[in-house]
Formats: sequence, C-alpha cells, structure tokens
Amino acid sequence: MYLISNREMLLKAQRQGYAVPAFNVHNLETVQVVAETAAELRSPVIMAGTPGTFSYAGTDYLIGICQAAAHRYDLPLALHLDHHEEMDDIEFKVKSGIRSVMIDGSHLPFAQNIAKVAEAVALCHRYGSSVEAELGRLGGQEDDLIVDSTDSFFTDPAAAREFVTATGIDSLAVAIGSAHGLYQGEPKLDFERLALIREQVDIPLVLHGASGIPEAMVKRAISLGVCKVNVATELKIAFADAVKSYFSQHPDANDPRKYIVPGKLAMKEVVAEKIRICGSSGML
Repeated sequence: MYLISNREMLLKAQRQGYAVPAFNVHNLETVQVVAETAAELRSPVIMAGTPGTFSYAGTDYLIGICQAAAHRYDLPLALHLDHHEEMDDIEFKVKSGIRSVMIDGSHLPFAQNIAKVAEAVALCHRYGSSVEAELGRLGGQEDDLIVDSTDSFFTDPAAAREFVTATGIDSLAVAIGSAHGLYQGEPKLDFERLALIREQVDIPLVLHGASGIPEAMVKRAISLGVCKVNVATELKIAFADAVKSYFSQHPDANDPRKYIVPGKLAMKEVVAEKIRICGSSGML
C-alpha cells in the first residue's frame, strides 16, 4: 500500500456515520503503535504530524516509516500535515509524497484566511492531496503554537458556508469549544453551533483537541457531522507515564528496546479506545 489522501476516507465516514481518528505520531514507535492497532481493529487511521514533528523526525524518515507500515499491514494510510502554515514547506512535503494537508490560516482575518487556503488548495489538488482548513480558532497549545483563550473564537456558521465555497477545501476544522492540550475542568462543546454549521456546509467536519473530551460528547459531535477526530496529548501522556514508571522500577535500565515497550503498550490502549469511540473499527 501507499500513502493516500484522506478525502475518500472522510467521505465514507460521513456516509456511514462514524469518524476517522487522526493520531499525532512522532517517530518509529508511535507509527508502529497506530498502524498495528489499526490493522488489528481494521480501522482507517490518519497519521498526523505537526511542523515540529517533521523537523524532529525528518520528512523523508516519516514518509518512509509510514509507507513501510502501510505495506506491512496492507493499510490505506494517510500521513497528514497538521497545522502547517508555510506554503513552501507544504509544497516540498506534498511533492515528497504526502497527500493529506491541513493549512492553518485561522489566525488571519477572514479574507486573508480564504486567500491563503485557496492558494493551498490550488497547489495540493494538483498532486491529489486533500486539504483541511480551520475557521475559528482553538485555544491551548499544539506543538510550539500557543493560543491564549482570549485569542480563541468560535466558528460562525454563515461564514463557514462562504469559506468552504470560496476555498474549495475537502474538510473543515470547526471551533466549537474544544482546545489543544488538556482541559481545566470538563469541556463544554457548542453542539447547537455544530448543528448549524452542518446545515450550512456539506463537506466532512473535523474536531481538533479531542484529548480529554468525554466519550458521549465525541459521539454526539460525530452524530452532528464530525468525520475526523484529532488526538495528540492523551497519546503522549500515556506513553511518557509508562516509560517513567518503568524507570522508577528499573533505575539502571538502559536498553530502549525494553524501556520503550511499556510506553507503546500504554499508547496502544488509548489508540484502541479512540477507535472504538469513533466507531471506525471494521470500516476498512
């Protein structure tokens, strides 16, 4: 198998009423965990990487690792550019073989966001790459991007329709109260707003910042049109906590082939749980 766009993945999910989970990966081990679990559960998955992840791991390495995983498990994997902003960077990665892109112009004024996203769509569609964009802005921290709650704002349903029409995007990330990172207290999602957005646009909707959102809320969001659910922070915490625990019990450990295994197992539990919540198991 080879790396694909997420367009058909999400359209199928939209037709059948589930969501495709997008898991942020960083290295060989995290790609292994997501691919192995997806294969066992026969779930479509998206491997997402922020600009910081690609800088850390190397674009060629990540592409090679994900292609190997797709081949080993006969999986239609999408390697996804998460929260990318620089057009030159996007062009390089798309030309390198990546077919799933999120162009983030959410910090820009509405007209400038449209112009930036439309430029990305024109480029990416030439190479068969799907394009996701965000209207509204989530608070919290994603990679090196920190957005104060005072700078976050919700998606306007009427503006969403104009945005989708003007840009030609394949999926729309909406701001309805979720946030990047962990929540202080229980999150509050604006489901009425989500329903209105769904009435205005017919493309798949994306929920960012799903780490820590209760299962019932995620499922309700899916019932209202969310077809892609992003998970990052919960994966990192599970992995790191398990490795820390291993070292506390084995302070003289020095073999990464041993101390990383508990991290992978802990992360695998989270991946499997998110696949179950998204309803994507058995949907390949």
